[in-house]
Amino acid sequence: MTATVVLGATGYVGGELLRLVTAHPHFEFAAAVSESRAGDPIADVFPHLAPAFGDTPFVAHDSWLEQLAENSQLALFSAAPHGASAAMIATILGAAASRNIDVHVVDASADFRYADAKAYEEVYGVPHGAPDLLADFACAVPEHLSTTGARHVGHPGCFATAILLATVPLLQSGLTEPELFVTGITGSTGSGRSPQPGTHHPERHSNLYAYKPLAHRHAPEIENLAAAATGREAKINFVPHSGPYARGIFATVQAKSVREISVAQLRAPFDAAYGDSPFVRIVDSSPKLKNVVASNMVEIGFSVTSDTVVVMCAIDNLVKGAAGGAMQWMNRLFDQPETAGLTSLAPAWT
Repeated sequence: MTATVVLGATGYVGGELLRLVTAHPHFEFAAAVSESRAGDPIADVFPHLAPAFGDTPFVAHDSWLEQLAENSQLALFSAAPHGASAAMIATILGAAASRNIDVHVVDASADFRYADAKAYEEVYGVPHGAPDLLADFACAVPEHLSTTGARHVGHPGCFATAILLATVPLLQSGLTEPELFVTGITGSTGSGRSPQPGTHHPERHSNLYAYKPLAHRHAPEIENLAAAATGREAKINFVPHSGPYARGIFATVQAKSVREISVAQLRAPFDAAYGDSPFVRIVDSSPKLKNVVASNMVEIGFSVTSDTVVVMCAIDNLVKGAAGGAMQWMNRLFDQPETAGLTSLAPAWT
């Protein structure tokens, strides 16, 4: 069993990571780290996790590493905020090295999604917290990179995950022009745990609206990761929307085809790309959120006209788009089966 720690453990992604760790056959919970709630029971923040954690408390940043045995292994997940995660990870890696603890990190924040500090700073507007570590991290959707060659991984954002899953095989196929028009609708959990007008229930319920059209900070990330996966530069015109539900992302990608094609011809590169991917399901109709929410599954569907193609993708933003995708990567980093701890099916009638 590998000791497993979650940083930033009081947020929605942190809670999902804790839930997934409890069901993992090879990762053993060691600590849920939160400075603001240190000493409080995990069940006070996540009552649904009480059967697994009982009175186990959150711990402070400086109080858990000494409890790990020297020369042991550590799976470190970070769900800490953008701009704060990198510095925390750097401190822990330094302390772990002094005790010969073998660590793999998967960071669900944005801090390791760019290969250089300048690109990160241009998007997020703050200095990078640990630029010397960037070379030790890879960033990709698990289905697009079989091996990282790196010790650690920065997981793409939830919108980026859905859009890349719908985009990379399309760009690789050469069936369309390299300009894509993307609509993405996300549930309110994508905005985080802290209440704000965009997630306040009376504002969100029975409502639908766009925000940051053509200016969302995930767009450059998607372009960079799509180019890295395909070797093809593409322009992403992205309009995100806030949906009237708690969790899930539905992304629709449209592009002009270079010649008239059938749905079967459009589907072929996706079947080839994801034929061995245990979490991707190609469907003959539209994907549906209820088929994937609360699971690590992905549904992808298609439509075509004489000159336009449409690729649709549905994921759970907290699982496949964050905690579940992070668990996929950690499984790989520790040479575990990719599906370990991730086989729970969608409940459907949520």
